[in-house]
Amino acid sequence: MPNNLVRHYSLCGDRWDAFSYEIAVLNTSDSKGGSSWIHDHLHEGMTLPFGGPRNHFPLVPADRYHFIAGGIGITPLIPMIAQATMTGADWRLLYGGRSRRSMAFADRLQQLGQHVHLWPQDEKGIPDIAAWLGEATPRTAVYSCGPGGLLKAVDSACEAWPEYSSRSERFVAAERNQSNNRSFSIHLKSGGVAEVGPRESVLDVLRRLGRAPLSSCGQGVCGTCEVGVVDGQPDHRDSVLSDAERDLGDCMMVCVSRAKTDHLTLDI
Repeated sequence: MPNNLVRHYSLCGDRWDAFSYEIAVLNTSDSKGGSSWIHDHLHEGMTLPFGGPRNHFPLVPADRYHFIAGGIGITPLIPMIAQATMTGADWRLLYGGRSRRSMAFADRLQQLGQHVHLWPQDEKGIPDIAAWLGEATPRTAVYSCGPGGLLKAVDSACEAWPEYSSRSERFVAAERNQSNNRSFSIHLKSGGVAEVGPRESVLDVLRRLGRAPLSSCGQGVCGTCEVGVVDGQPDHRDSVLSDAERDLGDCMMVCVSRAKTDHLTLDI
């Protein structure tokens, strides 16, 4: 944006439309400058540069889907719902918000019938995620996006489900334990060694070396700064990678993740 901010938004339009991208931006009272600028200054005919798209929240094949959204977290789920409908998969949506008036796309979604369960909190209170999900069923995927409290409730409700049943996307980074930060070294595959101190990130050190990848959020939620790991074990602190991807240990988000081993060799 012209105010030098870079922001990431979920695409919520027709994925088969090769000529346009659609996003929805909530005008928040605690905006850090992105949403307020868009609502106050963006107008038809203005040109903005963009990068991507980048997909760290893919829809995996399944027989049935449970979609759970909180507030503007509905946006990445809309194309998934369209895909599930097109492929004939069984699906349903629990969509919560402070009020019906505040729930984007509610009218459009209600037209999809009994699959959609709208949950305005001022009318129904806080939804019981575990009760809505019910017992775990085979070949079922749970997708959620929204505030941290909602995602925590989904994680808790899915503890007894098969591994990797639940997938979520965060708009705000999860809380990370910073008390065990320790120094470690990074080795670059192309040559070069440097020490990462307790109060700096791998990205900080790579910038100092002039070898930094592109980065954006600085919180481990966008995936822009992903770097391959050739040797060593990363200490993943991002909100992007799945558990399976973390177990592989072949990449890391250098803006927040650190090392469990004394050194890491990066594919740079």
